[in-house]
Amino acid sequence: MIADNDAVKMAALIQDQVCSASGVVEESLLQTQRDHGVYNLTTNLLPDRARQEARLAAGPLAGVPYLVKNLFDVAGIVTLAGSQIDAENPPATSDATLVQRLQAAGACLLGTTNMDEYAYGFSTENTTYGATRNPRNPACIAGGSSGGSAAAVASGCVPFSLGSDTNGSIRVPASLCGIYGLKPTYGRLSRAGTRPFVASLDHVGPFARSARDLALLMDVLDGPDAEDPVCTSVRYPKISPQLSEPWTPVRAAILGGYFQRWSSPEADAAVEKAGRAFQAVGPVEIAGVDQARSAAYLITAMESANLHLSNLKKRPLDFDPLVRDRFLAGALMPATHYLQAQRYRSVFKKEMQRAFEEFDLLIVPATPISAPEIGQKFADFKGQKLIARHCLGLYTQPISLVGLPALSVPIIPEGKMPLGVMLIGRPHSEALLIRAALYLEKLGLVTAHA
Repeated sequence: MIADNDAVKMAALIQDQVCSASGVVEESLLQTQRDHGVYNLTTNLLPDRARQEARLAAGPLAGVPYLVKNLFDVAGIVTLAGSQIDAENPPATSDATLVQRLQAAGACLLGTTNMDEYAYGFSTENTTYGATRNPRNPACIAGGSSGGSAAAVASGCVPFSLGSDTNGSIRVPASLCGIYGLKPTYGRLSRAGTRPFVASLDHVGPFARSARDLALLMDVLDGPDAEDPVCTSVRYPKISPQLSEPWTPVRAAILGGYFQRWSSPEADAAVEKAGRAFQAVGPVEIAGVDQARSAAYLITAMESANLHLSNLKKRPLDFDPLVRDRFLAGALMPATHYLQAQRYRSVFKKEMQRAFEEFDLLIVPATPISAPEIGQKFADFKGQKLIARHCLGLYTQPISLVGLPALSVPIIPEGKMPLGVMLIGRPHSEALLIRAALYLEKLGLVTAHA
């Protein structure tokens, strides 16, 4: 039932009384417990809450089970953010805004998922809570930092989940696990009630197994929030009704240069497939992408280190060693680096604006390679031996710097591990990205189900 249906289908079956919300939740709880034993997905299971929400469920997602990354506040449990330090904090007293909105829509929260400590990583190889395994191949990483949320959807125990994306932490695991992962425009979805990582780069968004689910989820999650001063969202038109409109060709381009420098033949082939579907031109080069990635890297290191500076001084050995050294490096960088990196954002933003004067949709690999094995330090990036954990976000980081919406779409090579194609749009063009994904689904190019 769970593995065979997306959220839209599941809600319809419950509404038509083909099955009950309580029955669906019980099945999902059992499967989540079983899959956690194989893939190390969750940090907290909340069966009592899920059952209570199933009994009261009403709304467009009535009875549909889901999980959230363990940096979203959930009332009554500690927001771990993948750390042992935060485990000493008191439980959250209220839910994060997006959790509240999902509850109001009838969705049933099963619990929270594993992640890289403080969201600083692309692999979810957490020293304290263990590595999350990829359901497509348990010997491989699920990606990160939202690895538990992505793996839970890929395994089929829930049809959707929530994650966060600062430099690629939704798009990278979505790509490696073979599901959809949407990073909305910066500020579009409320971050109220989430543990910050890099305030000027943090986004939150959904994982799903269908374009229709992404549309419905955005309709439920979208909207202004006085609790989040960064949330710039207004009441945008609902996306779900737009999916019934015929697809209209758009001006699409495959980006080259930087975005082809490290990608595997499988990643290039997936991009070519999507490009042909959209009659894309290219490769088109955008100036300054290298510098954009460097700027995002510096801002990440320095803002996050500042956030954790007190604990870095008092208890450095309590940090995950995979994360601690990156925080320490950020704390030692001169302030001028941060200022220059922030200045460069406006420069690169203009470069991207120029690209969108000519094109509506930009296409690149979501990750240069498919999932490395757990514990694998180095990987081959088109003939270059690079640190896998740091370089899986090579293509996602520059897009995060300027807050553009981006969607990882699973175009899985036959007989190979998953790879995502990243569709990039101008600010607040999430409807276009989701409609483009639906178009690829109808052409039979997408495989996002377990």
